[in-house]
Parts: sequence; structure tokens; C-alpha cells
Amino acid sequence: MGEGGLQIISKKQKLNSQSSTEAELIGVDDAATQILWTKLFVEAQGYPVEKNILYQDNKSSILLEKNGRDSAGKRSRALNIRYFFMTDQVKKGNVTIEYCPTEKMWGDFMSKPLQGQKFLDFRSLIQGEQD
Repeated sequence: MGEGGLQIISKKQKLNSQSSTEAELIGVDDAATQILWTKLFVEAQGYPVEKNILYQDNKSSILLEKNGRDSAGKRSRALNIRYFFMTDQVKKGNVTIEYCPTEKMWGDFMSKPLQGQKFLDFRSLIQGEQD
């Protein structure tokens, strides 16, 4: 679908967490249904979805989302099993998780006041303007 994202979400979490990794897992769990619904909707319209990518900037979260409990350490053992729903979706091939550096996260544009060149770059990216 061109250069833009089909689903971009920025909202406040309804649950407190003890670490940034846990916060990322909660955020992914909150967005998982919308991610999968969008994929099914686009396919139902007759457009094949070659890549359904979830970008993350937290490498610990990526490991937990891809490997589930196998990647859990001392601090993440107490995580609720409901946060490993995405692990099942990765194994089924419904979604791919890829690392994206924090400086390139579109969510920054939606949730942080950006200035200067970074603002201009994100604005061009979101509007689909080509360089």
C-alpha cells in the first residue's frame, strides 16, 4: 500500500508496568487485534499481504514476542501468559517483528513534540512525499 502504514496507533496504556520491556509487551497485546484485523480486511478486499510487520525498538520485547517464555529471564518470569499471544501469531506467520531504531519510530511523530529536521522528515514520510 505504498509507503505509508495501514495502521498507526498512539494511545495511553491502561495498565501499569514494572519495566519498559513489559510496557512494550502490553502495548503490543493491546494493538494485536487491530494488526490482525487490518491484515484480514485488506486480504478480504482482494489485496495480498506479503509483509505484516510490527516494528519494535526494544530488543528484549522482540525476543519475548518471538520466543515466548523461552526468552524470559528473572524479571520477566511473572508476566501474564496473555502477553504471549503475539508469539503464537509470529509462529503462525501472521505477523513479523522487526527492529526499528527509536530515532526512526513513527510513533515519535504522533506522541512527542519534534522540532527541526526530524519533524520535517517524519512529516514527509507520513504524507508519502518522495525525496
